[in-house]
Amino acid sequence: MAVLTMREGISQALWEEMERDPRVFILGEEVGVWGGTYAVTKGFYDHFGPERVRDTPIAEGVIVGAANGAALAGLRPVAELMTINFAFLAMDQIVNHSAKLGPMFGGQMSVPVVIRAVGGGGRQLGATHSQTPDVVFAHFPGLNVIAPGTPADAKGLLKSAIRSGQPTLFIEHATLYQVRGEVPEGDYTEPIGVSKVQRTGEDVTIVSYSKMLQVSLQAAEKLAKEGIEAEVIDLRTLRPLDMGPIVKSFQKTNRAVIAEEGWLSYGIGAEVAARLYEQAFDYVDAPIRRVGQKEVALPYNRHLEQMALPQEDDVIAAVKAVL
Repeated sequence: MAVLTMREGISQALWEEMERDPRVFILGEEVGVWGGTYAVTKGFYDHFGPERVRDTPIAEGVIVGAANGAALAGLRPVAELMTINFAFLAMDQIVNHSAKLGPMFGGQMSVPVVIRAVGGGGRQLGATHSQTPDVVFAHFPGLNVIAPGTPADAKGLLKSAIRSGQPTLFIEHATLYQVRGEVPEGDYTEPIGVSKVQRTGEDVTIVSYSKMLQVSLQAAEKLAKEGIEAEVIDLRTLRPLDMGPIVKSFQKTNRAVIAEEGWLSYGIGAEVAARLYEQAFDYVDAPIRRVGQKEVALPYNRHLEQMALPQEDDVIAAVKAVL
């Protein structure tokens, strides 16, 4: 298999889907001549032309609204939002139109739109450009929410999202674009709504996704040197949420830590923990622990920003607390 960065995996998925299906087109700020803020669509404009690679004004509500309209007319738009923080400006279009038009009309129409958005902190972009509001969007039924943690999943899940016919928010962490990993070549897809065991272990279950998957895997390697074997499960999709592998692992280890980058209050970890208590209460040997961001506006100062974001040591401490 080829070794690609996350950026290359996402770009490859988009390119292959545009070659495969002439209905697929992309739109967003600077996706055309510039090649995208994170260079994901570099070269697309010259190859596919202005009809299928459309630059837009800085107007997120217009971007998603136009994508919704194109999807209703039979196209397969992929809208790029420069940052998920600006998705709040398109909130009505995403949660009241992308997610609801299908069920509101009894399934007589669908909105096969994919909205790519960059999230997460760690790049000194300040409080309003570094948030991880994944759970806000995962709250709404009718909207698939995907947040890959590896280059292979980024490619496979994005291709599946474009083909799914369902409105999908595809969240790409800003600090993962340079992460490398093996990516299957050719027409490779991954199923939406399926969690995955990324590392096997017998002592504790760590549940994570996106950037915190990489952090959790690094923590697990350090724990292994102390004789603690952690099983790391990647959610990959936040809605629909697949609890199957998590419950199965918890029934083996009887202990769990859930690591996410967002704030803990009302977060992804809270949802996973609640479902574990509901579905596997008889297997609980220790209170389930959660790891997340300090509940403050993320500072610009690099030192303070790193203090606020969850790190390997936080995951390691939580694991040792449940053993």
